[in-house]
Amino acid sequence: MIKTRVWVPVMTTIAMSMASGNAMAKVTEAEAAKLGKELTCVGAEAGPNADGSIPAFSGKWLGKPPHVEYTLHSGQHPVDVYPEDKPLFEITAANMEKYADKLSDGQKALFKRFPDTFRMPVYQSRRDFRYPDVICELAKKNALEAELIDGGLGYTGYKGPVGFPIPKAPMEVLANMNFPYRAFTEHIVRDIADVASDGSVTWGRQVNKNLNVVTSPDELGKPMEGLMAYSISGTLLPERDRGSFTASQEPVNFARAKRLAWQYDPGTRRVRQLPTYGFDSPMGGTGGKMTIDQDRLMNGDPSRYEWTLHGKKEMYIPANAYRIHSKNVKYADLLTKGHANPNYMRYELRRVWVLEGKLKEGYRHAFGKRVMFIDEDNWQASVGDYYDTRGELWQHAFINHFYAFDLNAWQAGTAFYHDLNSGAYVGFNLVQERDKAWVLNAGDLTPDMYTPAALRAMGQ
Repeated sequence: MIKTRVWVPVMTTIAMSMASGNAMAKVTEAEAAKLGKELTCVGAEAGPNADGSIPAFSGKWLGKPPHVEYTLHSGQHPVDVYPEDKPLFEITAANMEKYADKLSDGQKALFKRFPDTFRMPVYQSRRDFRYPDVICELAKKNALEAELIDGGLGYTGYKGPVGFPIPKAPMEVLANMNFPYRAFTEHIVRDIADVASDGSVTWGRQVNKNLNVVTSPDELGKPMEGLMAYSISGTLLPERDRGSFTASQEPVNFARAKRLAWQYDPGTRRVRQLPTYGFDSPMGGTGGKMTIDQDRLMNGDPSRYEWTLHGKKEMYIPANAYRIHSKNVKYADLLTKGHANPNYMRYELRRVWVLEGKLKEGYRHAFGKRVMFIDEDNWQASVGDYYDTRGELWQHAFINHFYAFDLNAWQAGTAFYHDLNSGAYVGFNLVQERDKAWVLNAGDLTPDMYTPAALRAMGQ
C-alpha cells in the first residue's frame, strides 16, 4: 500500500488546491513586470533556493555553447555540455528516507522494488540555457492577455510560448505543459524496448514525424486557434505490424474539436478513420505497458480528469540528460533487468509544479489518478506516477530532457515507463543505436503529409 504524501509548495502564493474550472488568468502589469527579473521570462523563479543547491538561473547560453561541436538540424546525437561533471552523491534504497520529501511515490517504489540495483546519481543542478527573445516577449504578452475558455479546454492568447507564465489555476499549468515552446518539425526513427521482468527484450521500431503548428516560425504571435499539431507514426518492428501507419491532427481546443486520426492497414491496403485515438489505448510496440496519452506523460483531451494543482516543490528529476543519448551507449548496457542502468542517468534537484488528475465519476480510463511533476524552467513533465482505479500506485515514468541546440529549447528524449506490479518496463524513444537521433527544426514537413491520401501513398 502506497501512502499518499502531503505536498509542500515552494510558492506560498499558490493555493494548495484549486478546482480545474476556476480560470484566473491575465496577471497585472506589476506581476508581468517580474518576468525576466525575479522570474525567468517563462515564469520560473530566477533565484536560487535557500541553501543554493538549486542555483540562480544564468541563461548564459542561447543555442549551441561555444565549446560544443554540433551540426544543427542534422540528427546528430546530443553532445554532453557538462562532460566533466561527476555525481555529487547517490540516492539508494539504504539512504532514500533522508531524501524522501524530494522523491515521488513512484521513485520510492522503484527503490523498494529493486533495493540492490536502483540508484539515482545526483549531479550539480544547472540552469544555463535560455529561450529566444521573441519567445520571452510573447510569453509576457500572454501573461497580460491570455485567458482560459471552454472550461479550461482551450485558451486565448498567442502561439509560440506558454500561455500562462504566472499560472494561478491547474488548467493553466496543464496548458503550459501541453504547449511549451518546442520543435516545429521533428523527425525520428526510434526503437522501443519492451523489457520483461526477467530482463528479456521484445523490440519495436517506429518512424515518427511531427509538425507542431503553434511553434512554427510563421505562426509565432498569431492567435491561439485551429490546429496544434500533425503527427504520423509508422511501424517498422515488430515484423507482423510492419507497414502500418497512423496519422493524427490535434486541435488547440478539445471543447471545439477533437483529435482526428486515420490508419493505413497493410493487410487490406485501406485507410480508415479511427473513431478514437488516444486516452488509454495501448501505444504500439510497448506490449500494452504504455498508453497513447502517456507519450510526454500526458497528451490529448484532458476532460476525463478533474485537475488539482499542488503548488511547487523541490524534487530530484532527470535533467540536462545528454550522456544517456550518446551514440556510444549500447542497448545491452542501458537496458538492465528491472530498470535502466543508473550509470547513464543524471538527476538534479529542481523546482517542479505538481499537477494531479483524478478520473471523473462516470468516465473510463485505466488510470484512476495520475500525478505529474513539471520542471519550472521548461514547463515539460519530467516524472509521472500513475494509479489504478482502486487508488493503488501502478506505474512510474520519467523522461530524460535535454536542451536541443537546433531549436533553442528543451527536447523530450528517451523515456522509461515502469510497471511496478510486474517489474517490467518500456524504454521509449531510444535512439542510441540509430544512425541519427532527432532531426529537429529542419522545416521539411508540411500539412499535406498528414492526410489519408498521404497515408495510402506511404503504405504503398
